[in-house]
Amino acid sequence: MKEYIIAADVGGTRLKTGLVDLEGKVFKSDVISSRANEGAELLYQTLLNYIRQTIAEEGKKPLGIGLSLSGGIHPDKGVVLLPGKFKQLEGFPIVPKLREELDLPVYADNDGRLAMYEAKYFGLAKDVDWAVVLTIGTGVGSGVMLDGHILSDPHLQFGTQMGHIIMDKSSDNLCLTGNHGTGETQCSATALSLQVRSAIQRGIPSILTDEYFNNPLDIDFKKVIDACRLGDELCLHELDTWINNLAILMINAVHCYSPERIILSGGATLAADLFLDRIKDIVNSRVFRYPKGEPVDIEIDENNEFSGVIGAAAFLMKKLNKI
Repeated sequence: MKEYIIAADVGGTRLKTGLVDLEGKVFKSDVISSRANEGAELLYQTLLNYIRQTIAEEGKKPLGIGLSLSGGIHPDKGVVLLPGKFKQLEGFPIVPKLREELDLPVYADNDGRLAMYEAKYFGLAKDVDWAVVLTIGTGVGSGVMLDGHILSDPHLQFGTQMGHIIMDKSSDNLCLTGNHGTGETQCSATALSLQVRSAIQRGIPSILTDEYFNNPLDIDFKKVIDACRLGDELCLHELDTWINNLAILMINAVHCYSPERIILSGGATLAADLFLDRIKDIVNSRVFRYPKGEPVDIEIDENNEFSGVIGAAAFLMKKLNKI
């Protein structure tokens, strides 16, 4: 049987798992609720049970375990900075606990940076040296490659904080960083659903109104996008605001890192047909860049929602000198 890695991408809403071979192909995958509000111990037990079951089914141990996590991540510890977003995960020793229990190599890194690993080794950044990945989902993550190097710093957050750039300091939307109007509060998939919920609460009519008052939490990104496809005026208006906010974040990415290519991944890219062309037009009409008029290449990750899983596997491969 071929060698493989077990990788998991832990988000605020979903836990994505996959078995990844050394060519970066996911040959088994699953998506379940991450149950972030129930705490780190449950996450640990869920991962441990999944890994044990997988090993039993495959009949062979993996090369190791790769974890994609949000926040400031120490490869040998886990989450060291993520207040509030995932209950009790900050400071929880998930990496050493899994290593000890499984007797396998286990490494973790930030989800945005790992999306960059996926892009560099198996995706859309294989042919460029300067690139930015933006992961648009429950939050906004990022990864950066400069001159062919995916860099980290002593504070563990180099290139991962595009979602924490302040875009509108006058906004009432508070970020977990303690700032207002950050990329995460303006450009995430969550941000769009919250915009629509707020508008419905203010009495603006929508085909989602009855569903909202039955259960506001049912109005998620997918519901808003489905309503947009049906021509709902409110949802289309809020989508337009969201598109402009995301374009501004990408303009900031160009001015910060000068990428040859920006790669978008995460759940929100499933609606790319509604926003990608508009974003390209906005970004390329406003960036201050030489040569003047040369467009920034903006692409949707071909591995889309599982870029974090593949990136976690690639990071482990790098640690084990397999790539």
